[in-house]
Amino acid sequence: MNPPFCRMAVIGLGLLGGSVALAARACVPGIMTSGFDSDPAVRARAREIGLADHIAETALEAVAGADLVVLCVPVGAMLAAGQAIASGLAAGVVVTDVGSSKAAVARALAEALPGVCVIPSHPVAGTEQSGPDAAFATLLRGRWCIVTPPADADAEKLARLISFWEALGARCETMDAEHHDRVLAITSHLPHLIAYTIVGTASDLEAVTQSEVIKYSAGGFRDFTRIAASDPTMWRDVFLSNREAVLEMLQRFTEDLTELQKAIRKGDGDALFDTFTRTRAVRRSIIEMGQDDARPDFGRSDHGDAGAITIAGTAIPPRP
Repeated sequence: MNPPFCRMAVIGLGLLGGSVALAARACVPGIMTSGFDSDPAVRARAREIGLADHIAETALEAVAGADLVVLCVPVGAMLAAGQAIASGLAAGVVVTDVGSSKAAVARALAEALPGVCVIPSHPVAGTEQSGPDAAFATLLRGRWCIVTPPADADAEKLARLISFWEALGARCETMDAEHHDRVLAITSHLPHLIAYTIVGTASDLEAVTQSEVIKYSAGGFRDFTRIAASDPTMWRDVFLSNREAVLEMLQRFTEDLTELQKAIRKGDGDALFDTFTRTRAVRRSIIEMGQDDARPDFGRSDHGDAGAITIAGTAIPPRP
């Protein structure tokens, strides 16, 4: 079976870019990979650990001859990244990305790359780590990749792109870019915003509580700190690029939070119990769909990342 693409260029060699490059080399027979990052130190490290077959010194060098280009830069940098590669793209190339918001990315790349086949993607995967050393080849295994093709997307190229993500272990779904942004605003963007807020509040209270907030952190707070440790540049750009959907979901969340506040004030245990029962069912559904692990502490070792975890029935080894 012929691979969906023969030569891939990855622009941006952090967690996602590095993981895509490693996964392609491991899972797509015969593919040649090149990579570029605007940070010279990242390029040097990527070359040392072998993230791609070739680490280029310029974006134009990286995309030369590529039939697939994957932009793995913050969504706020997509326009500039597209402009940087425009003059070096081969005829018939497919350009995609890994950004967490899609409508703004589609507009930016359409402006930067007129006439080029641009099919945005969003692998719904990641960790709180960043940089090339955080990359690992199994990051996408068992995870969803949402593809948001424009209305006039070439059907054959779309099918090849979906085959590429599936070869890397992802499960693909296509949807409209605006719909994607509303869905991800509640499932990803709002939880990050809440995590940043809670951890920021705890930090403000450190002096009041004589450092007891950090010292006695329970599991729930620790999970929030993991999310809040995510890359600040990436998440700043996500909130700004998807501001309308985030603000819509934030308003809905604020209203629901106010209702819980009223229930607590009034001593309405029934209302609290009903809400907690409904949300517990959501957690069970996520586990049933294979998107998390039901074991205590989410299947993680008591000693950090020492052991493998299981996602969608697949054992994932610890990051190197």
